[in-house]
Amino acid sequence: MDIHIEDLLQATIDEGGSDLHIRALMPPKLRVHGELLPITEEPLTEEEAYELVKEMADEKQMAEVEKEGGADFALAHPDGTRFRVSIFKERKRYGAVLRQIPNTLLTMDQLGLPPVTRELLFKPRGLILVTGPTGSGKSTTLASMLNVINQERNVHIITIEDPIEFYHNSKNSLVTQREVGDDVPTFAEAIRRALRQDPDVILVGEMRDLETIAAAITAAETGHLVFGTLHTTGAAETIDRIVDAFPTNQQAQIRTQLAAGLQAVISQILLPKLDRNGEVHGRVAAFEIMTSTDAIRSRIRDNKTNMIKSDLQTGAKFGMMTLDTSLTNLYKEGLISYEDLITKAQDPDSVVQKLKEEMV
Repeated sequence: MDIHIEDLLQATIDEGGSDLHIRALMPPKLRVHGELLPITEEPLTEEEAYELVKEMADEKQMAEVEKEGGADFALAHPDGTRFRVSIFKERKRYGAVLRQIPNTLLTMDQLGLPPVTRELLFKPRGLILVTGPTGSGKSTTLASMLNVINQERNVHIITIEDPIEFYHNSKNSLVTQREVGDDVPTFAEAIRRALRQDPDVILVGEMRDLETIAAAITAAETGHLVFGTLHTTGAAETIDRIVDAFPTNQQAQIRTQLAAGLQAVISQILLPKLDRNGEVHGRVAAFEIMTSTDAIRSRIRDNKTNMIKSDLQTGAKFGMMTLDTSLTNLYKEGLISYEDLITKAQDPDSVVQKLKEEMV
């Protein structure tokens, strides 16, 4: 089979695929509206998979795969469409997953982000976390939020990413984008250096280790608005994950710092989006929103994160929202199926009960 990476990228663009999977002994597959579908019937041979990976990666990246078992970088199609690439080895064979990065930034309204999230963008300092599983749209949400700041504030924005996904041209703000591996060795080092570069807003693409988390918290404490992502679901779990990353003797101090500096946790998941005919057409996000209040700060400080859930349920006047409320609203609007509502809800019995009560 004579197949080149450009052909597969074109197919991904044409079919509206979010991800392209390349694997030896399997046909190339696209994720379309959440489902994996083969592009061709014919599987790739081990040699073809290797050649496709070699078409994408340079010598340095191939060497990284041999040494570390994988490499991540960005790749552009000739038409300008960009992809985030992860190449790897499995069973001593080569494979890759490419995530298509949307060309146009969606607005916060188009993403369905509640109004309170826009207010957060004008805070002078603090930590705003966007969390969720891999592929839940965190990067898209952050890019949309940064775009608002870029357009409406006169500030210096520094993004630290691995790799850079969305390119931001400076508008009212000055935007500096640094790629880990190419421009700076690590996230933590990039944050430390950023503090000497007169930043107002710092985006940390991934808070993946203790050093990075500590640096981000310090940056938020010292008068900067810091955005970060974590692969957690829900505000309480996010706070626990951050605290648990530190040695036991430092955890009380970190809780105090988080209580003072955390502005919000926005958790999200993506679900198949239904059109008017009930057919799947695209995807839609559901959100859990926690904003910092005296009660929330007290829960974090006193290590009572298990009580945050009840604060979310009663905190609508502060812009808070539970995931179940967001899911229920999407279901009522006809945007998600009943099955997805129930399987994704944190307390499905309560959701069903409320729906029944509203129908009476």
